[in-house]
This record gives sequence, structure tokens and C-alpha cells, in this order.
Amino acid sequence: MAGRLAEDEPEQAYGHARAARRLASRVGIVREAAGIAAYQTGDWAEALAELRAARRLGAGDDSYLPVMADCERGLGRPERALDVIKSPEADRLDPMGLVELRIVESGVRRDLGQYDAAVVTLQIPELRDRRLKPWSARLFYAYADALVEAGRESEASDWFARAAAADRDGETDAAERYAELEGLHILDTEEGDEDATEDAAEDAAPEEAEESAVDGELVGDGVPVSEEPVVEVPADEIVDEPGALDEPLDEPLDEPLDEPDVPDVPEIVTATDIQFKPADPEILEPSPEQAPEAPAVFLEPKTVGPEHPVEPGRPVGEQDDEEPPTGE
Repeated sequence: MAGRLAEDEPEQAYGHARAARRLASRVGIVREAAGIAAYQTGDWAEALAELRAARRLGAGDDSYLPVMADCERGLGRPERALDVIKSPEADRLDPMGLVELRIVESGVRRDLGQYDAAVVTLQIPELRDRRLKPWSARLFYAYADALVEAGRESEASDWFARAAAADRDGETDAAERYAELEGLHILDTEEGDEDATEDAAEDAAPEEAEESAVDGELVGDGVPVSEEPVVEVPADEIVDEPGALDEPLDEPLDEPLDEPDVPDVPEIVTATDIQFKPADPEILEPSPEQAPEAPAVFLEPKTVGPEHPVEPGRPVGEQDDEEPPTGE
């Protein structure tokens, strides 16, 4: 638990480490964890005592020498910090441990007022390495800070910019220090987006509250809609006041009101309104081109009276040409 809470909750991490130390004070790894947790909370004396105890129990290694030297510096004892830095055990540190030890030494030199020495202490080969290492951001930042103390702010600005570029996790305030030296103002876009979202939500809240609601929703200032029963009045109880609508207007209209243009709507005819009629017979008239040109002959019909009986088998014309019989 001390290891899990070390970065986010150092105080709680230190509490877990102290509880473990009460249970197993003779275990070296427990004393080492308690020393690191105390160092993260700024308890320099407790951290130094726990790390020394861990080294005596055989658990602590030389990698914690920079931490012990920094604890001596925190306690206001720069000379003892230099003794730890110059100890034979310091020569056995790995590259990362040596860089951390040089950073602590530069801080000790500054505490002693040796500002130029603090700058020279950090001029090591790792400072000029073009490839980023786990310690690059901290080394660049410490070197820039030493340059500021030495009065070389123009150079410090350049190194703060390098430290900000190397600090991908945001462990240092290199970007703020660079902006301070250059007279710039840094805008936090993420914070600005959150503020804009909150403002938009506040502006939208009154508008949503003013919308009408149904079935228990809110209207206006959050007052629920009162559900009053609807009273039905019988038709025979409705009193029609005579003359209520017959009263003339107070002021006659001088000009007729302009009626709005209403588009013509086609009349809707239902299926039952359609009357079906039989179709008229089609009369075909021949065109003048198709009619034959022939003389028209008109024959006057002759009437056949009762005195002229018609003989069967003879044409009517022949019967008319014969003379009537005499009396002989």
C-alpha cells in the first residue's frame, strides 16, 4: 500500500509504512520502504534514520545515497551532504544514480553560495547527450535553475525550454519557468474548455426550466404543474347571454381589413358523390375526301290508292302505266 499510494497520497503511504515498521522493525526492506515514504513527505530526519537502518540490516543499497545526501541538505547540513557525495560508495553508483548525486551536489553548492561551482558541477557528459534518458528532464531543469542563480538568465531560458521538451510526464514546472523568463503567458486549454462547458450549461439551465411540462414535469422556476380535475358542465346549464355578440363595435372600421391571400384548395369529392352516366354513342361521319361524288337522283314517290290494287308479282311502276279497264 505504501508503494501504491507513494505518488498520489504520500501521507497515507507514510502511514502504511509506519504501520509495517511497527510490525516488522527488524526487516530491512520494511525500513527502506519507511525511509522512502518519509522522504516523499519531507520528513528528512525520519527518512535519513530509516535509510541508515536499512543499510545496517543489509537491505539498503548504494542507490539511496543521493536521497540520504538530499536529506542532509534538507536538514541544513551541507557539509555532511558533501561527505556522503564524496564517499567511496558513491563511485559504485549506476549512471542514473551518479546524475542524481550531481544534482544534489549542485544544490548543496548553491546553498553554500557557490553559484558558479553549482553550474560546473552539472556540466557532465550526460548533459550533452542528444538522446533523451530517464534523467534528462531533471538534469536539464537543475542546470537551468543553477544558471538562474548564477545570473545567466538568457542561457537558463534555453535550458528550461529543453527541460520542458524532455519532461513528457509533466514532473517539473519547466514550461512555467521558461514562460516567466520570456515574459509569456501560458493558457491552459483544457481548463478553458471545462469553463466554457460549465458556462454553456448555466446558460442552458434557465431555458430548459422555462419549457412547459406535462405529467409532473417542472415549469418556470421549478414549480410542478398542478393537476386540477376537469369539471364538465351539462349543456342545459350553459346560459347564453342575449346580445353579448350583437353589440356594435366601439369604433367602426374605416377601411376594410385586408384578407390574407388564401390559396385555392380543390374541393374534396367523396366517392358517393360521383354520378355515372352512360356514354353517348359515337357517330362516325365520313370525311369529304372519302365521300363518293355521284349525282343525286330524287324520285317522287307515287301513292297507291285503293282503286289500284297491287297485283302480286308485278312492279309498282308497270301497274301504274296500264290504262284502267273500260266498262266494256
